[in-house]
Amino acid sequence: MSAQVPAGEPATGAARFRSTFRVPGMDCPSEEVQIRAALGGLAQGLRFDLPGRSLVVDHAVPAGVVLGRLQKLGMGAELVDSGPATAPMPAAPASDPAAERRSLWWLLAINGVMFVIEVVAGWWADSSGLLADGLDMFADAAVYGTALYAVGRGAQVQAKAARLAGVLQLALAVGLFGQVAQHIAHGAEPLAGAMMGVSVLALVANVACLLRVARHRDGGAHMKASYIFSANDVLANLGVIAAGALVAWTGAQWPDWLIGSLIGAMVLAGAVRILRLPA
Repeated sequence: MSAQVPAGEPATGAARFRSTFRVPGMDCPSEEVQIRAALGGLAQGLRFDLPGRSLVVDHAVPAGVVLGRLQKLGMGAELVDSGPATAPMPAAPASDPAAERRSLWWLLAINGVMFVIEVVAGWWADSSGLLADGLDMFADAAVYGTALYAVGRGAQVQAKAARLAGVLQLALAVGLFGQVAQHIAHGAEPLAGAMMGVSVLALVANVACLLRVARHRDGGAHMKASYIFSANDVLANLGVIAAGALVAWTGAQWPDWLIGSLIGAMVLAGAVRILRLPA
């Protein structure tokens, strides 16, 4: 273990230190972007481990100053280790704007087509789940459209584009809840076969989207937002398939209403996570 540097000890001259922090509340890309913004000019290098909830920071200021900035974010940051930085921190892989644009155009096209298919099928089948999933596809198309604008631009523009996508998600979440309430009030009877068949097609499309965007998920905030939404979509498709099976098995309508509400809640949660990105 490297020699410990007291949290309040000032750094002198051009000395650099490398500190490891445990951050229990850091579990998604939105927290990563918040941390980057909070540390600002203090950090001379950053390395994130989201699954491990840990962060390595190169800095010249006292470790206690870095810890104080992290603790203000309310993620439960703790200093684990600190010592001299004996070698430069490996640089993050450079992004490829042209490759990002190609992937985003594919994602935009896939989600646009599936939005039309699911909304038409949901209207024909009286399915809250399909309509909700279709509107979620529309929200994703908006995400990819704003991300296309952000590719190759600065971090501030990327964050603003991600924020705009979050606002669109928020508006659609409110619409989803209203649509589910309307179906409950009128006692709509969903067609289970249509729910499952169209959702399997949507699942294939969303897995393809997830695989495409996964290779760019370490890029800017706009690409991180795209990855969040693609992962959510796979879960939503599986939920609609399960709800369709329950409708077929029980003859009840509530599974369709329930999955519509759950997708609405998931869209809302995704919007909140993206809106937490700094503008």
